[in-house]
Amino acid sequence: MKIVFATHNRNKAEEVAALLSQIEILSLSDINCHEDIPETSETLEGNAILKANHITENYKLNCFADDTGLEVAALDGAPGVYSARYAGPDNDASANMEKLLSTMKGVDNRNARFRTVIALHIDGNQYLFEGVCEGIILKKKSGTEGFGYDPIFQPKGYNRSFAEMSMEEKGKISHRGIAVSKLISFLNNL
Repeated sequence: MKIVFATHNRNKAEEVAALLSQIEILSLSDINCHEDIPETSETLEGNAILKANHITENYKLNCFADDTGLEVAALDGAPGVYSARYAGPDNDASANMEKLLSTMKGVDNRNARFRTVIALHIDGNQYLFEGVCEGIILKKKSGTEGFGYDPIFQPKGYNRSFAEMSMEEKGKISHRGIAVSKLISFLNNL
């Protein structure tokens, strides 16, 4: 089976391709989609659907798209849907982390969760899958692996950040890994 993963984020694509090894993943570059797909929804579900709709409507291909947000309890769920652009429109992970660490300075409640929603469009139908990983925001960066907020997010039950884990280890417990596992189960039962 071949399916398009509607993302321009190479790190995300590699992480998902490693989890979906039995399915051939086509990138947006593979289908000559080089435009930025607007993410104008106020929800993760909405943005995932917008991206999947774009590929289905413009390229007539089966696809899936995701949107992920870091939801911090003490910030009423922020940055949430704005996680990639928290410090501005440049999607600068380092600036996003610095802003979050600064905002959280002196805050005792460090509970947070990563949430991923995947919208799958296949054979004219749409399906949604969600994955959640609970954890805490660390007080400083720790680790060099991963991407995004990984150096400051420590999953519940672990004493290391996502950035201190291998891609394989992170994939088993992460929000994206959980959502992709649900996607795989669904695709395997088609």
